[in-house]
Amino acid sequence: MSDYIIGLTGGVASGKSEVTRRFEARGVTVADADIAAREAVAPGSEGLAEVAAAFGPAVLDAAGALDRAAMRRRVFTDDAERRKLEAIVHPRVRTALRAACEAAPGPYAIAAIPLLAEGGGRRTYPWLQRLLVVDVPVEVQHARLLRRDGIDDALATRMIEAQASRHERLALADDAVFNDGPLEMLDAHVAALDRRYRVFAIVHA
Repeated sequence: MSDYIIGLTGGVASGKSEVTRRFEARGVTVADADIAAREAVAPGSEGLAEVAAAFGPAVLDAAGALDRAAMRRRVFTDDAERRKLEAIVHPRVRTALRAACEAAPGPYAIAAIPLLAEGGGRRTYPWLQRLLVVDVPVEVQHARLLRRDGIDDALATRMIEAQASRHERLALADDAVFNDGPLEMLDAHVAALDRRYRVFAIVHA
């Protein structure tokens, strides 16, 4: 059981997945908010039933599953609709992440939360002991998005600007990984953080 939980966040294309893979390779459990969000509205779930009741059958596909494209169109053009969806999904995500982390073997676990800063930070996740931010300069994010997603400059800029700023994320950080160098450098960063967190977890216990 792990009661020492690290929150990990970072902007789009910052390399969060590369960092979490390295923690997992060291035996650390990582609970992913994106996966928890999909499970919160999976077919047959209470979450999906609540979404359908709140938004109507137009957001379901022919099989009765969430029509994600239709849902995106609704929430990305209407802030009130987005907040209504978040009020259904986010509490379920927080509950699932905490349960997964607390049930994990090992001295500590990680909750990977891409929109941690946008979702209220420590106020909405008071059970996180530390926050780790994966950070890169905006120009690196932009270049990675163009290369990774095959999108144009304007869309890459909009995606970055839709999220919290570097300053806002780093203001939350207890620890940071500056991921603008070669991937091999991440191994040393994660190894050092893993050693630190294992000590902190023992002291916390």
